[in-house]
Amino acid sequence: MSENQAPIQKVRQVLAAGPVLEAEATPQQMRDGMNSLLGATPVPAEAQITAAELGGVPGEWVEMPGADAQRAVLYLHGGGYVLGSPQTHHALTTKLAQSAGARLFSLDYRLAPEHPFPAAVEDAAAAYRALLDAGFDASQVAVSGDSAGGGLTMALLLKLRDEGAPLPAAAAPISPWVDLTGDAESLITLAERDPIVQRDGLLRLAGWYLGGADPRTPLASPLFADLSGLPPLLIQVGSDETLLDDSRNLHKHAEAAGVQSKLEIWDDMIHVWHAFHFMLPEGARALETIGAFFKGHWDAA
Repeated sequence: MSENQAPIQKVRQVLAAGPVLEAEATPQQMRDGMNSLLGATPVPAEAQITAAELGGVPGEWVEMPGADAQRAVLYLHGGGYVLGSPQTHHALTTKLAQSAGARLFSLDYRLAPEHPFPAAVEDAAAAYRALLDAGFDASQVAVSGDSAGGGLTMALLLKLRDEGAPLPAAAAPISPWVDLTGDAESLITLAERDPIVQRDGLLRLAGWYLGGADPRTPLASPLFADLSGLPPLLIQVGSDETLLDDSRNLHKHAEAAGVQSKLEIWDDMIHVWHAFHFMLPEGARALETIGAFFKGHWDAA
């Protein structure tokens, strides 16, 4: 047993006690489950969280002491495009804001099935453009997101590139979901090790989000896009995730397209282990690594 299995086993126990993606749950039941699981996670007393809008899309500014007011992270929460919110991700976003030493905007983009693809992509693009309109230089902006938010991070970069907009300095997809076909081999081979994401539930979420669109549509499944011209990527994924192949294949395709990409596979870690950084040292270290990655590219600019 590796030394980091004790804390990760505690996280697994928490997840087993309050499952979110139950087989026949409705979207609202899933949302309620995620709110119960993550809505009460600890937030530092010194954190300043302020409701706001960017480009007409609601969200929250998250600031920690010492934040550089000229630098910003646009954060896109996970939840299969169906659940999740800035509130469910407070623990993660406050730690990332602290690690990056920047202001962070956590976007409350529209969710499926009420608002199917491409609503989330449109909201992310509107918010990013509003950041630039507010005076942030693209070279001092970074984008990150977990799970579906990691896929949305990639979709946003593609949309901005195709529209000729200034691209952010860097991006960090966390446990990204970039292939909505359900064909990835790791969805089967790692099913017994992943306590969160299973193929049947994932396909339900994909169906709600796609609303009849082809799952290989590049802005829905960025794995099938031309990735050339994108900014540097840091992709983090756990070794025990059913979505492991999404990260591996995204990294491979990014490098083949000439994109500077770094893939980190964290031993024994599960889907978006960062959300439990307050009880899992690996979660804190992963977020600190992302913060350092952003700072490096901001400084270089």
